[in-house]
Amino acid sequence: MTPTAVVVSHDSAEALPDCLAALEREQVPTIVVDNASRDASVRIARAAGARVIENPRNEGYGRANTLGVRAAEGASHVLMLNPDLILQPGAAAALLTASRKWPDAGLLAPRIVEPDGRFFYQPRSLLAPYLTNPGGRLALPEGDACAPFLSGACLMADRRLFLDLGGFDPDIFLFYEDDDLCRRVADTGRSLIHVHDAVALHGRGRSSAPERGRVFRTRWHQAWSRAYVARKYGLPDPSLGMLAVNAPKALLSAIVGRRSGVERYGGSAAGAWAALRGRSALARENLDEAGR
Repeated sequence: MTPTAVVVSHDSAEALPDCLAALEREQVPTIVVDNASRDASVRIARAAGARVIENPRNEGYGRANTLGVRAAEGASHVLMLNPDLILQPGAAAALLTASRKWPDAGLLAPRIVEPDGRFFYQPRSLLAPYLTNPGGRLALPEGDACAPFLSGACLMADRRLFLDLGGFDPDIFLFYEDDDLCRRVADTGRSLIHVHDAVALHGRGRSSAPERGRVFRTRWHQAWSRAYVARKYGLPDPSLGMLAVNAPKALLSAIVGRRSGVERYGGSAAGAWAALRGRSALARENLDEAGR
């Protein structure tokens, strides 16, 4: 039993070679879903032997992943990973071993090691208020552990369960789609497992090439998606608070001529304002013809 990997690329030519080489070394068949890259991402993926699905427009992280998982016919498990994730030797096998050891697992994730040597583990999630760790005290696991949240940077999922749940929420373009998926999996009674012996290196921020306006767009989606998932699960809407905090900072940045602040705080304020007005993330990205 070998998982099929799904890698979503968008101007990811710099990161893809190492990611795909590691998957080939682990003998993991790979599907690259390309979100309208303007660089050599598609050529690199094909040269590496991956099956490539070319989207004519950028569909966002979750929507593209769901498309790839649907295409992974015959696989019992799918391994979804960012192009800046590099599996270490034995990682795929360790994840599969864990899936047999913990048959109630709906999602499993490797130990994701950051560039500074620390490994990622999030002790709480916005969408898991039922867990008793309100302060988010960080106690790093020393072995396999149940977790309230697993990062979408690298997830192995039971393919049937993932598709039965409808995949990632299609209304989210970027951010919090992994929190939402973790919540829905947990709500089925299946567990989320951190697999300590499976290791992946994370080149944080290398998934896509830098581009003008990227910070504003990123912050817009972070703010909008946080408001969206909060409303979805009946949590307090953070939109007004985000707007109140970020709008004055954006204005001050504009007054003093600090472009980075305008992009950062202006993006967050604009995303919160859009959520308050009922505008959708898909409409912003011209993916919703109805303009919701």
